Amino acid sequence: MNRRIGLCGSHRTGKTTLAVAVAKKFGIPFVKTDTSRVFAENGLHPSDPMDFKTRIRIQHLVVNAASEVWSSVSGAFITDRTPIDMMAYTLADIQGQTDVDFKELEGYIDHCFDETDKFFSHLAIIQPAIPLVYEEGKAALNLAYMEHLNILIIGLCQDKRLSADSAVLSREIINLKLRIAALVSDF
Repeated sequence: MNRRIGLCGSHRTGKTTLAVAVAKKFGIPFVKTDTSRVFAENGLHPSDPMDFKTRIRIQHLVVNAASEVWSSVSGAFITDRTPIDMMAYTLADIQGQTDVDFKELEGYIDHCFDETDKFFSHLAIIQPAIPLVYEEGKAALNLAYMEHLNILIIGLCQDKRLSADSAVLSREIINLKLRIAALVSDF
């Protein structure tokens, strides 16, 4: 397996568990990014309410930090975060009352697509499906928000600016071994 695979999806969908299992099975590096660290270094938490300018500033920093990590790996790898996810979270935070600088938003979206195309040959969309269990320090169990993110991610993966192949993992597949097999068969 000589591919650069990014798992896309909402929080709490099992992306990390799946990425680690695929990495182990195929002997490729699992590349971990650290979004929480970037937020913490800037005195923020990902779930904090933010105005648009603050959100765009921190999201650019998140993408840049992840790009540094992905740049450090030569050859195949798998990761549990992509700029597609980062775009989806940014877009999901925009509400009807949000004062948006659309030119700045477009620049951020273009940046995310450029970085996705630069680092990934394949994207796998991991939909909400696994049973959710509350865990301290993990993201909220808000199914409506998770679905919102899922739909945004599916749509972003259909955008013409994206050159990576993408596939959607069926919701019915929740067993880890079956998830690995489905992921590998898609690529």
